[in-house]
Amino acid sequence: MECEDYQEVGSPHPSNCPFWYAVYTQSRHEARVEKGLRQKEIEVFLPRMTTLSRRRDRKILLQLPLFPGYIFVRTSLKASEHYEILKVPGVVRLLGNGSPIPVPDETVDSVKAIIDGDQPYYPRPYLKTGSLVRVLEGPLAGVIGVIKGHKDKKRRLIVSVEMFKRSVAVELDGEAVEPWS
Repeated sequence: MECEDYQEVGSPHPSNCPFWYAVYTQSRHEARVEKGLRQKEIEVFLPRMTTLSRRRDRKILLQLPLFPGYIFVRTSLKASEHYEILKVPGVVRLLGNGSPIPVPDETVDSVKAIIDGDQPYYPRPYLKTGSLVRVLEGPLAGVIGVIKGHKDKKRRLIVSVEMFKRSVAVELDGEAVEPWS
């Protein structure tokens, strides 16, 4: 069997096959972890985005992590390699339920394709049906509601706002809301 045949989540995989894993890092330690892993000759991928930062006297472009707090490593994850990853300053743990779970190659390849493409990209909060959100703009700014559905073709959300034991559904752009807890 080839290594690719073991990519399914939950399937046992041989220790000689390298897979991508997500590493959870301490806050703002992604670059430090990337450097430490590279020094140990472990393949690493830290997706970054360019953002404009305003300082008092100037504007500068910064390269920030696309997924703050996370970095990808490609390894066969033998016990010794797992331990070496965990020893890197800034590493908290590898993601998984009890044991690290591989990230499908297609997922990492998709992120790489987005970054290498010529289209602008930026992080967005993950919003699903039933999520509590706060409206950021327009006449409903500040109102808390629940996502009832999506209109994918228009990138619009249907948000239900409860007032006086009544519900009103309104269509909003995905950028017009933020997660609320």
